[in-house]
Amino acid sequence: MIIRDKSNIFNLLFSWRGTILPKVLPSLAVVMLASAVTATLTYYGMLHVPQVPAIGFTIFGVILSIFLGFRNNACYDRWWEGRKLWGALIANARHMDRDTRVLSHARRERVIHHVIVFANMLRDRLRHQTANPTQLLETGRLNEHAVERLNQHLNAPQYTLGLIQWELMQALKDGEISDILYQQVNSHVVDMGNVQAGCDRIASTPLPFSYSVLLNRTVYCFCFLLPFSLESILGLWTPLFVGILAYLFLGLDMLSAELEEPFGTQDNDLPLDSIVRLIERELLSSLGKPIPAPIQVDNHNLL
Repeated sequence: MIIRDKSNIFNLLFSWRGTILPKVLPSLAVVMLASAVTATLTYYGMLHVPQVPAIGFTIFGVILSIFLGFRNNACYDRWWEGRKLWGALIANARHMDRDTRVLSHARRERVIHHVIVFANMLRDRLRHQTANPTQLLETGRLNEHAVERLNQHLNAPQYTLGLIQWELMQALKDGEISDILYQQVNSHVVDMGNVQAGCDRIASTPLPFSYSVLLNRTVYCFCFLLPFSLESILGLWTPLFVGILAYLFLGLDMLSAELEEPFGTQDNDLPLDSIVRLIERELLSSLGKPIPAPIQVDNHNLL
């Protein structure tokens, strides 16, 4: 996630890192070049192309804007739902920290470490990466064999939740907690499972491919045909105005594609590393353990 000072208008105007411009620049350059060639040849009478009525492009542009706005809203909803789910995970980790104080110290410590491992495993599952052994050895109190078993497990987060529930069942069996307290604490385990289910739903169900392809093709058709409508009005200024309009439409299309997958490591994706580190720091602090350093912003980017 890009972290910048949005109050400075000059920083926003000339920002490069984290914007859509670097990703659409090649396509934008092709569109402007084609527009410049068309405008120049037509202006000097070397090319005669029937003018496309402006009213047609007006209707075309309005309809395209509506569909792009709809897709952008749908993709932003996926991004925002992912953030709400990870916010719920933070809340449930804090609930577990408070409600497990009735357990014995050793058992509570194991449960809290399992919660830390769950957050790490969920992030790795969503990013399709293996667990970081060094990090889990430090914050999850796992040995190398346990980390290897987690990496080989089909659903490591669900397996970790099973370990938490087993600890709670053992506490109930040993008389450490009553059945009422067991249900209360176990409800947080259920909620964490629901968080994983929600994240899996977002990660495994992108927007329909045919819908994305349709909009992408329509955007490019609009941008390449636009000079044939504006050249007679704008003359040699056509490439500039075509470039501005193309940047808007191509940028919205690319931005939607980024927001559609909120759990990756692109500039505009959710900072899952930072969220996981927040959970680790709060839970380890509660146990009186050494606290790892927070994730720092690197070149305006927070992972």
